[in-house]
Amino acid sequence: MTVRIKFCGLGRPSDVAAAVAARAAYVGFVFFPKSPRYISPATARALALEVPPGVAKVALTVNATDAELESLLDEVPLDILQLHGSESPDRVAEVRQRFGLPVMKAIGVAGEADLTALDDFGKVADMLLVDAKPAPGGELPGGNGLAFDWRLIAGRRWPVPWLLAGGLTADNVAEAVRLTGARQVDLSSGIESTRGVKDHALMQAFAEALAKCA
Repeated sequence: MTVRIKFCGLGRPSDVAAAVAARAAYVGFVFFPKSPRYISPATARALALEVPPGVAKVALTVNATDAELESLLDEVPLDILQLHGSESPDRVAEVRQRFGLPVMKAIGVAGEADLTALDDFGKVADMLLVDAKPAPGGELPGGNGLAFDWRLIAGRRWPVPWLLAGGLTADNVAEAVRLTGARQVDLSSGIESTRGVKDHALMQAFAEALAKCA
Protein backbone atom coordinates (compact mmCIF):
# COMPACT_ATOMS: atom_id res chain seq x y z
CA MET A 1 0.00 0.00 0.00
CA THR A 2 1.31 3.44 -0.95
CA VAL A 3 2.17 5.89 1.83
CA ARG A 4 0.66 9.28 1.03
CA ILE A 5 2.67 12.50 1.38
CA LYS A 6 1.72 15.97 2.57
CA PHE A 7 4.34 18.60 1.81
CA CYS A 8 3.62 21.63 3.98
CA GLY A 9 4.78 25.23 3.94
CA LEU A 10 4.97 25.72 0.18
CA GLY A 11 5.56 29.29 -0.93
CA ARG A 12 6.52 29.37 -4.61
CA PRO A 13 5.01 28.03 -7.84
CA SER A 14 8.11 25.86 -8.25
CA ASP A 15 7.39 24.31 -4.83
CA VAL A 16 3.95 23.28 -6.00
CA ALA A 17 5.37 21.85 -9.21
CA ALA A 18 7.97 19.87 -7.26
CA ALA A 19 5.34 18.55 -4.86
CA VAL A 20 3.15 17.42 -7.74
CA ALA A 21 6.14 15.82 -9.46
CA ALA A 22 6.85 13.91 -6.23
CA ARG A 23 3.22 12.71 -6.26
CA ALA A 24 2.16 14.44 -3.08
CA ALA A 25 -1.42 13.77 -2.03
CA TYR A 26 -1.65 17.05 -0.12
CA VAL A 27 0.02 20.45 -0.31
CA GLY A 28 -0.05 22.73 2.70
CA PHE A 29 -0.06 26.51 2.88
CA VAL A 30 0.80 28.22 6.17
CA PHE A 31 -1.34 31.13 7.38
CA PHE A 32 0.37 31.65 10.75
CA PRO A 33 2.19 35.01 10.61
CA LYS A 34 4.94 33.99 13.05
CA SER A 35 6.05 31.14 10.80
CA PRO A 36 8.92 31.60 8.32
CA ARG A 37 6.67 29.70 5.90
CA TYR A 38 3.78 32.16 6.17
CA ILE A 39 2.25 33.34 2.92
CA SER A 40 -0.52 35.83 2.29
CA PRO A 41 -3.93 34.69 1.09
CA ALA A 42 -3.24 36.40 -2.24
CA THR A 43 -0.06 34.37 -2.73
CA ALA A 44 -1.83 31.21 -1.62
CA ARG A 45 -4.61 31.80 -4.12
CA ALA A 46 -2.12 31.99 -6.97
CA LEU A 47 -0.42 28.80 -5.78
CA ALA A 48 -3.70 26.97 -5.23
CA LEU A 49 -4.68 27.61 -8.83
CA GLU A 50 -1.53 25.71 -9.87
CA VAL A 51 -2.54 22.57 -7.95
CA PRO A 52 -4.06 19.89 -10.19
CA PRO A 53 -7.24 18.00 -9.36
CA GLY A 54 -6.64 15.08 -7.03
CA VAL A 55 -4.14 16.92 -4.83
CA ALA A 56 -5.75 18.36 -1.70
CA LYS A 57 -5.01 21.95 -0.74
CA VAL A 58 -4.62 22.33 3.03
CA ALA A 59 -4.70 25.56 5.06
CA LEU A 60 -2.59 25.48 8.22
CA THR A 61 -4.09 27.89 10.74
CA VAL A 62 -3.44 28.50 14.44
CA ASN A 63 -6.34 29.48 16.70
CA ALA A 64 -8.00 31.34 13.83
CA THR A 65 -11.29 33.13 14.43
CA ASP A 66 -14.40 32.56 12.35
CA ALA A 67 -13.85 35.91 10.68
CA GLU A 68 -10.27 35.01 9.77
CA LEU A 69 -11.29 31.64 8.36
CA GLU A 70 -14.16 33.16 6.42
CA SER A 71 -11.90 35.81 4.88
CA LEU A 72 -9.32 33.16 3.98
CA LEU A 73 -11.86 30.87 2.34
CA ASP A 74 -13.39 33.77 0.43
CA GLU A 75 -10.05 34.32 -1.29
CA VAL A 76 -8.34 30.93 -1.50
CA PRO A 77 -9.81 27.72 -2.97
CA LEU A 78 -9.02 25.18 -0.24
CA ASP A 79 -10.01 21.59 0.49
CA ILE A 80 -9.02 20.98 4.12
CA LEU A 81 -8.63 23.17 7.20
CA GLN A 82 -5.70 22.16 9.42
CA LEU A 83 -6.09 23.46 12.97
CA HIS A 84 -2.64 23.55 14.53
CA GLY A 85 -3.22 25.54 17.69
CA SER A 86 -4.91 24.96 21.05
CA GLU A 87 -8.36 24.50 19.55
CA SER A 88 -10.72 22.42 21.70
CA PRO A 89 -12.82 19.48 20.47
CA ASP A 90 -15.85 21.78 20.59
CA ARG A 91 -14.05 24.30 18.40
CA VAL A 92 -13.14 21.60 15.88
CA ALA A 93 -16.77 20.52 15.67
CA GLU A 94 -17.84 24.16 15.31
CA VAL A 95 -15.42 24.83 12.44
CA ARG A 96 -16.54 21.67 10.62
CA GLN A 97 -20.17 22.66 10.88
CA ARG A 98 -19.73 26.33 10.04
CA PHE A 99 -17.41 26.04 7.05
CA GLY A 100 -18.36 22.67 5.59
CA LEU A 101 -14.79 21.53 4.96
CA PRO A 102 -12.94 18.56 6.44
CA VAL A 103 -10.90 19.49 9.50
CA MET A 104 -7.45 18.05 10.22
CA LYS A 105 -6.50 18.55 13.87
CA ALA A 106 -2.82 18.57 14.80
CA ILE A 107 -1.87 17.12 18.18
CA GLY A 108 1.58 17.51 19.71
CA VAL A 109 2.99 14.38 21.33
CA ALA A 110 5.87 14.18 23.77
CA GLY A 111 4.76 11.41 26.13
CA GLU A 112 1.99 9.01 27.12
CA ALA A 113 -0.06 11.81 28.66
CA ASP A 114 -0.57 13.39 25.24
CA LEU A 115 -2.22 10.34 23.71
CA THR A 116 -5.60 10.98 25.34
CA ALA A 117 -6.02 14.07 23.17
CA LEU A 118 -5.68 11.93 20.05
CA ASP A 119 -8.56 9.77 21.24
CA ASP A 120 -10.66 12.84 22.09
CA PHE A 121 -10.08 14.64 18.80
CA GLY A 122 -10.50 11.43 16.84
CA LYS A 123 -14.19 11.65 17.74
CA VAL A 124 -14.74 15.09 16.20
CA ALA A 125 -12.08 15.77 13.53
CA ASP A 126 -12.07 14.33 10.03
CA MET A 127 -8.33 13.65 10.23
CA LEU A 128 -5.56 13.73 12.82
CA LEU A 129 -2.01 14.99 12.39
CA VAL A 130 0.23 13.37 15.00
CA ASP A 131 3.13 15.78 15.47
CA ALA A 132 5.98 16.33 17.90
CA LYS A 133 5.12 18.71 20.71
CA PRO A 134 7.22 21.88 20.41
CA ALA A 135 9.80 22.74 23.05
CA PRO A 136 8.52 24.85 25.96
CA GLY A 137 8.39 28.50 24.97
CA GLY A 138 8.61 27.76 21.25
CA GLU A 139 6.72 30.14 18.99
CA LEU A 140 5.89 27.59 16.30
CA PRO A 141 3.39 24.78 16.97
CA GLY A 142 4.95 22.69 14.20
CA GLY A 143 7.62 22.68 11.51
CA ASN A 144 10.39 22.62 14.10
CA GLY A 145 12.26 19.60 12.78
CA LEU A 146 11.61 17.71 16.01
CA ALA A 147 10.61 14.06 16.19
CA PHE A 148 8.88 12.28 19.07
CA ASP A 149 9.30 8.71 20.26
CA TRP A 150 7.41 6.87 17.55
CA ARG A 151 7.04 3.83 19.80
CA LEU A 152 4.43 5.80 21.76
CA ILE A 153 1.89 5.30 18.98
CA ALA A 154 3.00 1.89 17.73
CA GLY A 155 -0.11 -0.21 17.18
CA ARG A 156 -2.48 2.63 18.04
CA ARG A 157 -5.33 3.47 15.71
CA TRP A 158 -8.10 6.04 15.63
CA PRO A 159 -11.52 6.11 13.94
CA VAL A 160 -10.36 8.68 11.36
CA PRO A 161 -7.38 8.83 8.96
CA TRP A 162 -4.16 10.20 10.42
CA LEU A 163 -0.81 11.56 9.30
CA LEU A 164 2.54 11.20 11.04
CA ALA A 165 4.59 14.40 11.35
CA GLY A 166 7.59 15.73 13.24
CA GLY A 167 11.19 15.67 12.11
CA LEU A 168 10.69 13.35 9.15
CA THR A 169 13.39 13.15 6.49
CA ALA A 170 14.39 10.84 3.67
CA ASP A 171 16.82 9.21 6.09
CA ASN A 172 14.35 8.30 8.84
CA VAL A 173 10.96 7.91 7.19
CA ALA A 174 11.34 4.17 6.59
CA GLU A 175 11.93 3.57 10.29
CA ALA A 176 9.08 5.92 11.22
CA VAL A 177 6.64 4.07 8.99
CA ARG A 178 7.85 0.69 10.21
CA LEU A 179 7.40 1.59 13.88
CA THR A 180 4.09 3.42 13.62
CA GLY A 181 2.32 1.81 10.69
CA ALA A 182 1.61 5.27 9.30
CA ARG A 183 0.06 5.32 5.84
CA GLN A 184 0.28 9.11 5.51
CA VAL A 185 3.15 11.43 6.41
CA ASP A 186 3.57 15.20 6.68
CA LEU A 187 6.76 17.22 6.58
CA SER A 188 8.08 20.73 6.10
CA SER A 189 11.51 21.37 7.61
CA GLY A 190 12.79 17.99 6.38
CA ILE A 191 12.59 19.21 2.79
CA GLU A 192 14.25 22.59 3.30
CA SER A 193 17.77 23.71 2.43
CA THR A 194 17.40 26.75 4.68
CA ARG A 195 14.63 27.58 7.12
CA GLY A 196 11.44 28.27 5.20
CA VAL A 197 12.91 27.54 1.74
CA LYS A 198 11.92 24.28 0.10
CA ASP A 199 14.59 22.16 -1.60
CA HIS A 200 13.10 20.35 -4.58
CA ALA A 201 15.83 17.72 -4.65
CA LEU A 202 15.04 16.87 -1.03
CA MET A 203 11.35 16.60 -1.89
CA GLN A 204 12.10 14.09 -4.62
CA ALA A 205 14.54 12.18 -2.41
CA PHE A 206 11.91 11.91 0.30
CA ALA A 207 9.34 10.58 -2.16
CA GLU A 208 11.82 8.01 -3.44
CA ALA A 209 12.71 6.89 0.09
CA LEU A 210 9.05 6.58 0.97
CA ALA A 211 8.28 4.56 -2.16
CA LYS A 212 10.61 1.87 -0.84
CA CYS A 213 8.36 1.52 2.22
CA ALA A 214 5.30 0.55 0.19
